[in-house]
Amino acid sequence: MAGRIEDYALIGDMQTAALVCRDGTVDWLCLPRFDSHAIFAGLLGTEEHGFWRLGPAGSPDTPPPAADRRTYRGDSLILESEWDTPRGTVRVIDFMPPREGAAPQLIRIVEGVSGRVPVQSTLRMRFSYGRVVPWVHRHDGRTVAVAGPDSVWFDTTAETYGESLTTYTDFTVSPGDRITFTLSWQPSHHAPPGMPEPEQQLEATEEFWREWVDHCTYHGPYREAVVRSLITLKALTYAPTGGIVAAPTTSLPEEIGGVRNWDYRYTWLRDAAITLSSLLRTGYREEARAWREWLLRAVAGDPENLQIMYGIAGERELGEAELDWLPGYENSSPVRVGNGAANQLQLDVYGEVTEALHLAHMTGLARNDYASLLQLKLIRYLEDHWDEPDEGIWEVRGPRRHFVHSKVMAWVAVDRTIKLIESGDANGPLEKWRQLREDIHRDVCERGYDKERNTFTQSYGSKELDAALLLIPQMGFLPPDDKRVIGTIEAIQRELSTPDGFILRYPTDGSNEGVDGLPGDEGAFLACSFWMADDLAMIGRVDEARKLFEKLLALRNDLGLLAEEWDSNLQRQVGNFPQAFSHVPLIDTALRLTASGAYAG
Repeated sequence: MAGRIEDYALIGDMQTAALVCRDGTVDWLCLPRFDSHAIFAGLLGTEEHGFWRLGPAGSPDTPPPAADRRTYRGDSLILESEWDTPRGTVRVIDFMPPREGAAPQLIRIVEGVSGRVPVQSTLRMRFSYGRVVPWVHRHDGRTVAVAGPDSVWFDTTAETYGESLTTYTDFTVSPGDRITFTLSWQPSHHAPPGMPEPEQQLEATEEFWREWVDHCTYHGPYREAVVRSLITLKALTYAPTGGIVAAPTTSLPEEIGGVRNWDYRYTWLRDAAITLSSLLRTGYREEARAWREWLLRAVAGDPENLQIMYGIAGERELGEAELDWLPGYENSSPVRVGNGAANQLQLDVYGEVTEALHLAHMTGLARNDYASLLQLKLIRYLEDHWDEPDEGIWEVRGPRRHFVHSKVMAWVAVDRTIKLIESGDANGPLEKWRQLREDIHRDVCERGYDKERNTFTQSYGSKELDAALLLIPQMGFLPPDDKRVIGTIEAIQRELSTPDGFILRYPTDGSNEGVDGLPGDEGAFLACSFWMADDLAMIGRVDEARKLFEKLLALRNDLGLLAEEWDSNLQRQVGNFPQAFSHVPLIDTALRLTASGAYAG
């Protein structure tokens, strides 16, 4: 059985990622890309769907022990786990070296710390999300697993043996002993990958992360949390193209046992745009430039039909399917791959993309004429479509509505483009678009505001609230001290707060279909809770903002990682993991609170 979501650590090479449980089990790994088929899919099923466990040898009748300690080595993505056993202490070092054209590799090094500790490696490779048992054989002294187009090469300095379609290694380590294991992926029709050099790659990987973190310009009181979030965002970036995945997993449930299970291994324009914003404000201009280039390639030739998400190389077709042979994480089914929301209309995306391009321009990123041209084309599309209903930021599967947040972000798109023209860096119908900006603003304030309750609502004519309304002052649509802003913040606190003080996205209706067209409930959406902290700071309630922020920091797992949501009833993380849309607002709120001096000590 897979561990709790917060029991997992992330390792990756900026092209794919693995999740490692506290007991030393790799339960999730897709090769060679984030969105490839998994060779370890035990996270969404059972051990029969693939895993790799490495740690102290134990009894077949008892579950493997959790590590007594684990940490990342400094500011890196190198995981170190330690077990204290009756016979001594053993350490396992897990990492994936940045590729730079080489084969993708997962490297595990076992190191004796004290005593003499028996250790076992149990490797069960299952291709195509656990459905295919590969042909495992020896080739020139190496173990290779082959299935269709894929081959995975297993190299170790220890002796191996096969049993029950599983590869085992049994050995004992003493202080100073180091036993290395490497999995390398290669197309099955290619020559074998080169022999790995684990020790040299460990040194190079540590140096890579040390140099990358050195570029961080944030040195405030929340640096540890900010740096870990930045490293996580970097790990979710697909280095060859600059695309950024929302999360490296699929179908980790928003409700344990429920149906709200989605594939997040793609690039949402919204998520990537806000990620770009955080990277720019913490000194990472190269990642911002790469993402802008990815965006221009992804939408090239068809900016009027902007998709809300693309594949990590800019692919448009992301058809959704269900994997019925996988029972799902803690029996949360269906397990989905692909994402049907790719074809939704979400007008807010135009605002997020334009805001990201505006911020890149304002922070001095070298001018790109096509980026400016794209921005103008997006506004020309919005001229004719801003007043249409859409599926909104939360990708509802129910009827389209006039979502207030979507209209606000359409206003943002127009406003930022007007500023681009006013700066002299683009040409456009300035007066016409100033009038458009005013029309959208008036429409939202008249049709999206409930005067009796003194709050904006989720959509025109509705009574429901929506935490996305918290972005109204952050986007500059209205000033923080506007009574309608303060009323909205207080209404969301009253109506969308959980008993432990976190924020839901919007109301759900249990077994009945809610506003999103889906049955079931979900946890508190962590990004919304960070937005609340931001808003509280903006309206002068800085002590309350700081306390909420530090409560949110306490939800991170022991390695500083956050999933998409927090289940207040079960007191555990839920949703895909780790989630860019949680780590980005963490960074943003830390920057805001630091600027205001609203922190303890």
